Amino acid sequence: MQIQYSFNLYNSMAESGITIALKKLMPCKEGAPVVVCIGSDLSVGDSLGPICGTKLKSKLKGTNCYVYGTLSKPVTAHEVKYINEFVRATHPGSPVIAIDAAVGNEGDIGLIKLSRRGVRPGSGANKRLSKVGDLSVLGIIAEKSMFNFSLLSATRLNIVYKMADIISEGLACYIFDCLAETAHGKHCGGKSPAAEG
Repeated sequence: MQIQYSFNLYNSMAESGITIALKKLMPCKEGAPVVVCIGSDLSVGDSLGPICGTKLKSKLKGTNCYVYGTLSKPVTAHEVKYINEFVRATHPGSPVIAIDAAVGNEGDIGLIKLSRRGVRPGSGANKRLSKVGDLSVLGIIAEKSMFNFSLLSATRLNIVYKMADIISEGLACYIFDCLAETAHGKHCGGKSPAAEG
């Protein structure tokens, strides 16, 4: 059975919960991960990945951790077919965390789900694309519908932005802790040293 962790974006412990869940799913002994944030800034619903990537890149400035997929350089469905090959060639042996927006049941909106399996980008929009990553972080941002117009147009930016804040902070904490364990990096005690003010 696949182990999965879920956190509601309104849970005040969600950031630290994500850090702990990441350590259980992907122990730090595997080294600092490569992070691939999937999505596009062309629609609010699909912008979770690029917003996460932008925030994470800022928090991890000065470290040797690589983040792909930001608001200025998004990794969209078009790039997905190339990203796996690129990451394998550029970062051989590095674990990969994939972040993406997803659709789900009405009661799941606002949940952040982590599991030790990759992401299939575009599956909510019935696209058949390659799996990305060894571990997935999915933000449920809209209810699944036949056409998924809700994903594209009826998603509130506030939900996406708050979710991106929580994911990027929890992930930054995890990465700083991994860097501290594998080298002499900075230890993260709740807030990352480079967190945005």
